[in-house]
Amino acid sequence: MTRLTYRPATADDLPFIVNQIVEDSVVEPDDDPQAIELYLPALAAIDADPNQELLIAEYEGKAVGSMQLSYLPGIARRGQWRGLIEAVHIRPESRNLGLGSEMIGHAIAKCKARGCGVVQLTSNKNRIDAHRFYRKLGFAQSHEGSKLTL
Repeated sequence: MTRLTYRPATADDLPFIVNQIVEDSVVEPDDDPQAIELYLPALAAIDADPNQELLIAEYEGKAVGSMQLSYLPGIARRGQWRGLIEAVHIRPESRNLGLGSEMIGHAIAKCKARGCGVVQLTSNKNRIDAHRFYRKLGFAQSHEGSKLTL
C-alpha cells in the first residue's frame, strides 16, 4: 500500500528541504534555511533539466520528506543509464513508519521507468543508521567514494 504522494519541489519548499539537510547533517552545516534566494538558481537548473527531479513526499497532505533523482547516461555496462538518489531526508517524527522505504521504492520505480539498469546512492560514513537502512533495502556497499570540496 502506498501512503505517500509525490510532487516536484517548488521555491516554497526550499525552507523545508534546507532545514531537513541541516538537521540531518553530520558535518558542520553550511546551508542557511533563511537564505532561500541562494538556492533558487539550483532549483531552476533542476527544473530545466529533464534528467533531474527534486521531489517532495507528502503524507496525509503534509510534506514529510524530500529527495533528488538524477538520471545519468554512461559508457560502463554497455551504455546503461544509472539512477542516482541523493539528499534523501525525512522528518524525524515520520521515521520508523516505513515511509522512507516507500520513498526509496518510488525512486527505484522511477529509475526503472527511465530505463536505468543500476540505482546508486551515497550517504555520509557517519550516518550509521542510514547505512543500515539502505542495506536492509538491498543496497550493497560496493564502492568507496571520495569528495573534494572546491
